[in-house]
Amino acid sequence: MKGEIIAIGDELTSGRILNTTSYFAASRLFAAGHEISAMVTIGDDPDHISRTVLESLGRADFLIVTGGLGVTSDDLTTEAVSSALARPPTFYPDILRAIKRNSRDVPDDLRLSLEKLAWLPAGAHVLRSEVTSAGYFLVHEGKPIFFLPGVPHEMKELLAETVITRLAVWEGEEPRQVRQRLYRTMGMAEAGINAILAVFEGEEGIRIGYYPVFPEVHVSLTVTGVDAATVEARFNELDQRIRDSLGRYIFAIDDQTLEGRVGELLTAAGATLALAESCTGGLVASKITRVAGSSAYFRGGVVAYSNAIKVKLLAVPPEILSDHGAVSEECARAMAVGVKELAAGDYGVAVTGIAGPDGGSDEKPLGTVCFGLATAVGVESETMRFTGNRQQVQAAAAGHALNRLRLFLLKSDKVTE
Repeated sequence: MKGEIIAIGDELTSGRILNTTSYFAASRLFAAGHEISAMVTIGDDPDHISRTVLESLGRADFLIVTGGLGVTSDDLTTEAVSSALARPPTFYPDILRAIKRNSRDVPDDLRLSLEKLAWLPAGAHVLRSEVTSAGYFLVHEGKPIFFLPGVPHEMKELLAETVITRLAVWEGEEPRQVRQRLYRTMGMAEAGINAILAVFEGEEGIRIGYYPVFPEVHVSLTVTGVDAATVEARFNELDQRIRDSLGRYIFAIDDQTLEGRVGELLTAAGATLALAESCTGGLVASKITRVAGSSAYFRGGVVAYSNAIKVKLLAVPPEILSDHGAVSEECARAMAVGVKELAAGDYGVAVTGIAGPDGGSDEKPLGTVCFGLATAVGVESETMRFTGNRQQVQAAAAGHALNRLRLFLLKSDKVTE
């Protein structure tokens, strides 16, 4: 079925609150085999709500409406919908009793206002019998409309428990089979990936999307159809072709992260890691330690921001700093060796650079970052130049440092892709 999502609330249109509910609803509905053709965010204006609902009903097979269902004066969704659909507000005493019964923790002065939640458009039905919050649906001219609270955890619970299941058994639609996969890549621009994968596009039932998520590029594959076996076979074929085409630019699949993948490879190799960071200020270490169980392979790190710390803790020779500077491959190599020895780790990774907005020169412009990787067989180094503001340069540098380690680990005989 083809649906649309309408998110209502001045807090959304003013930017005070991030609209995460529409994203959640779209992803869950799409995974269940439904197509979301539009997502709209509007304010708490009755006329605008009425127009938007009527326009969406003219295009979609079903609607998801979130927000504006509470007890305060600015919660206007129910009144606007009642007017737009010519369904007079109707009082449901059973709903009020259930809400009060399940809302015993609500202060007495607020319990009086709960009656507003029991006034619904004529023909509406609550989404579940254990009513604890707003949430109802109605069928208008054969099309289901689901009204969900704007509070994220309440909305997500109702969507998963009631909306998805009701749509799954809705009459008149042949179930659509869906297979999806997300490929997380690093090291190739979006346009370059598009040029490689364009040959797979255009066939009915196949959709490939490209999403820059700085400093990564994510690629999605979606295969849809009616016959499950056909969809599965086509999906498996395209999945393998995409993996073969992008190769080691793909660092993770679906919800996996770059730091998670690095952790897996270190674990497989039985190896440990130590970090020496300057311009990234501990960002690489922060990413590594987000992964549960990282203590098994992460020895620790040094944020050697000043030259004095580089010399004292990492044993960087002073002549390297005087002859080549802190932002140099020579310094990065010495930092990597120093932290590897300091932490007695198998791998030492170092990052030193100019994140900006000050400190650049003609020889070493803003965004210049040098990397070092110390291993049992020697030391590697590399210089990169990243664009963007300070935070973007730091993020790109942290991602590149982890990806360099990932690629090195993949060359080891001890681990496989």
